[in-house]
Amino acid sequence: MVLFFTSTAVDPPAMVYMGKDKVENEDLIKYAWPQDVWFHVDKLSSAHVYLRMPPTMTWDSIPQALLTDCAQLVKANSIEGNKKDNLTIIYTPGSNLKKSGDMAVGQVSFHNDKQVKRVHVQKRENLIVNRLNKTKVEKDVDHEQERVDRIKKENAEKRAIAAQNKKAEAELAKARAAEKASRSYDLLFQVEEDPDAPKLTGKAIEEDFM
Repeated sequence: MVLFFTSTAVDPPAMVYMGKDKVENEDLIKYAWPQDVWFHVDKLSSAHVYLRMPPTMTWDSIPQALLTDCAQLVKANSIEGNKKDNLTIIYTPGSNLKKSGDMAVGQVSFHNDKQVKRVHVQKRENLIVNRLNKTKVEKDVDHEQERVDRIKKENAEKRAIAAQNKKAEAELAKARAAEKASRSYDLLFQVEEDPDAPKLTGKAIEEDFM
């Protein structure tokens, strides 16, 4: 089972979720989305909390209020960490999580330690924790089906963008061809004047045609 929370620290609200137990955490590590950010209490046992970022957000520019919500939720779901003040919460993109066969259930490391950031939590803030807990929803998630559906949706969006770009390029090429053709048509009716030819007066022009 997966526990879902809604953070109203940002607008529109952000989805935060975590596994109900360490077994569920294994699936969350395996099936983390590209836009997921993982949070955990540093050097202590705690829940694995994930933030699913909206499309316009990057993991290294998460608003401070949203970071605080995630950090407080992690602290509140650590048996030992919940009793302590001045904790460090670490976070990193879900894609940076590394899992090998010799690791214990729920244990992870990182592909790149430089992609791990830290946020300090001075103490538990009950107002934040209570606000998040009021939004808690427990769901049974089919992670593999969710992954397949996500990839299908992403591929459909990529195809739509590619088709739109192709149409725009075709329209631009058509406009350029029309402009080129128009310039060529105008040149057909342009007569170059001989600078050495004598200038005819009005009377001379009339006589020239008599």
